[in-house]
Amino acid sequence: MQTKGGGLRGQARRWLWTVLLLAAACGRAPAPPPAQASASVSQAEPAAATPQVTVSGDEAHAVAEVWIPPAPAADADRAALRRQAAAALEQGHLYEDANAAAPLYLALLRADPDDRAAQRGLERTRAAVLAAARKSLEEAGEDGAGLVRAMQLAAVARTLAPADPQVQALQQAVEAARRVAALDAAGEDDLRGGRLGEQGNGALAYFRDALALAPEDARARQGVAAVESAALDRAEAAAHALDFETASRWLAHAHAAREDEAGAVADARRRVDAVRARRIAALRDAALHDLLQPTGLRDARARLAEVLRIADPGDPVAVQLRERIDLVTHYGVFRPGQVFTDGLADGSRGPQMVVVPHGAFRMGAEASEASAAEAEKPAHYVRFDRGFAMSLTEVTVAEFGRFVAAAGARPRATRRGNSTVYDERSGNFVRRSGVDWRSGYDGRPATASDPVLHVSVRDAEAYAAWMSEQTGRHYRLPSEAEFEYALRAGGQGRYPWGDAGIPPPGSGNFAGGNDASHNGRGWNNAFVGYGDGYWGPAPAGRFQANAWGLHDLAGNVSEWVADCWHASYRRAPADGAPWFNPGCRARVIRGGSWAGAPAQTRSAWRGSMDSDITNGRVGFRLVRGI
Repeated sequence: MQTKGGGLRGQARRWLWTVLLLAAACGRAPAPPPAQASASVSQAEPAAATPQVTVSGDEAHAVAEVWIPPAPAADADRAALRRQAAAALEQGHLYEDANAAAPLYLALLRADPDDRAAQRGLERTRAAVLAAARKSLEEAGEDGAGLVRAMQLAAVARTLAPADPQVQALQQAVEAARRVAALDAAGEDDLRGGRLGEQGNGALAYFRDALALAPEDARARQGVAAVESAALDRAEAAAHALDFETASRWLAHAHAAREDEAGAVADARRRVDAVRARRIAALRDAALHDLLQPTGLRDARARLAEVLRIADPGDPVAVQLRERIDLVTHYGVFRPGQVFTDGLADGSRGPQMVVVPHGAFRMGAEASEASAAEAEKPAHYVRFDRGFAMSLTEVTVAEFGRFVAAAGARPRATRRGNSTVYDERSGNFVRRSGVDWRSGYDGRPATASDPVLHVSVRDAEAYAAWMSEQTGRHYRLPSEAEFEYALRAGGQGRYPWGDAGIPPPGSGNFAGGNDASHNGRGWNNAFVGYGDGYWGPAPAGRFQANAWGLHDLAGNVSEWVADCWHASYRRAPADGAPWFNPGCRARVIRGGSWAGAPAQTRSAWRGSMDSDITNGRVGFRLVRGI
């Protein structure tokens, strides 16, 4: 691409020489300048010569054309010359040949400088030359003919009266018009060559320079409009080629041309945006279709990357598609907080499940936490890259009974014939015969909505395996990390509800100072001032859910989790997976119970229990992969 200066010098020079050659083609009969002309009318003069044009070596100066008056016929008398000059003036025949008004009046004045009639005629001729020059400037077209005539007339006027202010003003106007024409020509040449000026030079720069000299120059204004139009064509072509970054650059260049005076840039921008929107919509639809395929997540992400490449920041379709892909990445076909059930083979429904959001938390007790055991430390970060579904409540007697009946299962307490129950008379937990999963905390029959008790961890795992067979989905016990993460529900307090030492009213079934057994027994170690109205487990889901829609994680009954017991969290998994050693017998229980001390209601509390143990304080809930 040419530089601005180099292009102007080269192209302007070519244009100016064209102008000057056009002037030369008009042909004039030369004569000596007035100061050198003979005083006699009859003196012989050369018959013809080409007009003389001088160009200075420095193109920063004006290019001046010199008019040499042609000499009239030597044998004409003065009276005849006067009549001939007046007629030529009347006809507008001002300077073109020896029979024009200016050469005739100049010849008369050379013969008689005091000829007043000739002086008046020459004044009128000069005025006519000035008027004709101004008219030619006004009518100058793109072919340059008007400017050529104006240049010729300016040379004539300068010869007739070089010191006249009007002549000098005309000369300046002609020189300015010549410079503007050269800039216009250079701009048009770059425009034809496709050099629009997108890098600060080229056609647009030339047209702007022309407009700086002549703000109303129609040719330059048309040139700027042509630059705008060409830039818009390139913008739309780039958009159809799906190169929206280039399209944006050309739209900006088009806007810079004349700041969208006619609204063309805004119209083109709407067309480009429409192409972009159609492309984004097509990518979105294809990505959503990908997400329905078993292995389509990678393809959907690739389409999202293309959407983000071409979309404007904050584009709502891009935002929605990103959110949808994020949801599928972390939740499959679900959404965080969604409650659902899976159908069983017999047409019934499984337990209600809620989708737990993915995220991270600090698991365990901090070094400074009161009542914390060493087994609850060190506190460490755990991250879940994918959400999971957890049953809203503990598994109920009715839900577990469906498994026993359908699978022909014989849980551990049923086979053993006994379990540990609460004895109202002694206030202790004692082993009692005839107690199994159908029994309540005190050995009496449980209701269908009570959390199932007197089940071992292996019974709980057997129920999860049966649910997986029935639904075709993967059900299991929660990991210890999943349980604490769900119990905290985004909080990091000492208790699930925060650091306050008394639970909020209705928050759960805990050992409260205001609770009493049927015989009036109370707790020696309880939340002072708290009462929930139950001595023993409450029906599942009776108390308020936590922030993630889960009930009774902190109280009611403690629950089996999938992990083996470890004496601390050193080397514990950081991804929330169960920490399990095949063949281990000591398993973990989590969450407070109706009979647990306040220290056992803390978020970080964990306990160890043999995998064969069953009693009236421990139940379980399930987790399902999504």
